[in-house]
Amino acid sequence: MQISILVLILVITTILYITRWIAIESTAILTIVALAFTGILKPDQAFSGFSNAGTLTVGAMFVLSSGLVRTGALESVTFQLARFSQGSPRRLLLLLAATVPAVSAFMNNTPIVVMMMPVVVSLSRRFRISPSKLLLPVSYFAILGGTITLLGTSTNILVDDIYRQAGGPGFSLFDFTPLGLIYAVVGVGYIVTVGYRLLPDRTPPLGLNVRGEGSSYVSEVAVAADSKLVGRVPGHFMQLRAFRRPSPRRDMNLSLRRRIGRSPAAGQENTATHIELLEIVRDERLLLAEDAADIPLAVGDRLLISGGANEISAFLKETHSTLATVLADDKRVALSSLQQTVVEAVVLPDSPFSGRAVGTLELHRRFGVDVMGVQRQGRHQSEGLRTLTLRDGDVLLLRGAAHDLRQLRESARLLLVEGVEESIVRSDKNRQALVIMLGVVLLATLTELPIAVLALAGAVLMILTRCLRPEEALRSLDPSTLLLLAGTIPLGIAIQSTGLAALVVEGLLALLGHADPRLFISMLYLFTSIITELLSNNAVAVLLTPIALQLAVTLGIDPKPLLMAVAFGASASFMTPIGYQTNAIVMGPGGYTFKDYLKIGAPLNFILWIVATICIPLLWPL
Repeated sequence: MQISILVLILVITTILYITRWIAIESTAILTIVALAFTGILKPDQAFSGFSNAGTLTVGAMFVLSSGLVRTGALESVTFQLARFSQGSPRRLLLLLAATVPAVSAFMNNTPIVVMMMPVVVSLSRRFRISPSKLLLPVSYFAILGGTITLLGTSTNILVDDIYRQAGGPGFSLFDFTPLGLIYAVVGVGYIVTVGYRLLPDRTPPLGLNVRGEGSSYVSEVAVAADSKLVGRVPGHFMQLRAFRRPSPRRDMNLSLRRRIGRSPAAGQENTATHIELLEIVRDERLLLAEDAADIPLAVGDRLLISGGANEISAFLKETHSTLATVLADDKRVALSSLQQTVVEAVVLPDSPFSGRAVGTLELHRRFGVDVMGVQRQGRHQSEGLRTLTLRDGDVLLLRGAAHDLRQLRESARLLLVEGVEESIVRSDKNRQALVIMLGVVLLATLTELPIAVLALAGAVLMILTRCLRPEEALRSLDPSTLLLLAGTIPLGIAIQSTGLAALVVEGLLALLGHADPRLFISMLYLFTSIITELLSNNAVAVLLTPIALQLAVTLGIDPKPLLMAVAFGASASFMTPIGYQTNAIVMGPGGYTFKDYLKIGAPLNFILWIVATICIPLLWPL
């Protein structure tokens, strides 16, 4: 009976994690409550994920990584990329392939990608190449580098912790290194040769306009009483664009039929050379651009315009117009501070804005920041911006003072990509941060001290030495990841204690019979890799590690080869943006689609499956 209830809980939990109908944090807590309420686990077991050494270690690694980023300890490495690449995209890709995996072997992958993304976007703009040719490789490089050591990814930490709890000796810092290095070499080789050719080369969605092509955002402008637009005829000073209107239930993806361009009339200034008018809303009536070309604009008109980030900002300033897409205390935002910074901001996976409607954020009231536009997967969102629910990877076009934007970034976990400098790094603390991180690595290598103790000690030292302020250390913690672990670790305990793991192993044996153990390793790796594309890598590792341990007992073999299959299979997530957080982070800025991930990641997943099938039995003899 307990097994049936547990299977039902697993099915419901999996569906909720995949669909994200409710927040990941809520799903994790509901899982804990369900396990305790049904009596599958005792309360102390159900809540054991919060005090688990793996959860604490992952949290401490977030703090350590944040300390290195905040002090600029790795900044010199990133800035040298521009000098050594000498304007060559291929050379830049090779430099990224050499540096990102090496750093991610000892740091959490997410801060590395967050730190590298503005650098890569800036270099893309300088070299006039599309960021879509570089951002996904950065994510893949970080994933590959994370497999090299125990500290490189939370997946390895969790597998090690569950193995120790089951009575095993666990893994040392460099036990993963032989296969991790092979993975890195093979994966990097594929990305810089075959994968690079498969990467899309599309106009970047972030308003960077690195090739000087097209527009980047769709925004809504209100014609105020003192606006210079009053009485002006759009066809005389703006480019006009005609388009088909899609269903309002779908994301707006402008389908151009034709472009109508008119030269400015004699004696009239060309106010908005690069701004295109899409439509006008007057008294609740919709006028397409081509139909309103010769109609003078009036007070109260709302214009749907398209253009680059800086172009929209300049248009608002020159014409004395206001944004109509932002709500502040239920009022339209008044014309103010037109000489503000315009930035692009990516909604990170752990941002409190994810899952909330734009109109409920109250950014103008709370921070003095206005939302000028939203993009999702490279598509302009031109309707219902107030009610649009934000998702991970969405790109916001924001306008505000530099200090307000910095405050918003810190409070809301947004990645500001362009237009505002990062917070001043504590460069005088970068040596302390490096020494602390190096000390954790050396002690983990040379002593038998638990990695959880060392990581927590390093996190505390980051605060005591003022490399991080306490509030910054707290903000560096990823609530989604930590609560996910707290919710899935009890599931792993339940799978083992109820006998579900043994039942699954019996099913495998019935299916494969008394086959060579290498076949079990290969199939376990393949199953882990596929499931990771739909679930989080951490969740998959926690759920399948007990099954791997039970399978090792049944087969009478050392569990390490099977555990390596789970650890590396859970990390090899390249086919979707779902399984690995870094893939989701680069999706919006790179303008990637699910098809891009599948086209580039599927061959890489297949290649690494073959590598694991061959190398795991050789490196860890059965």
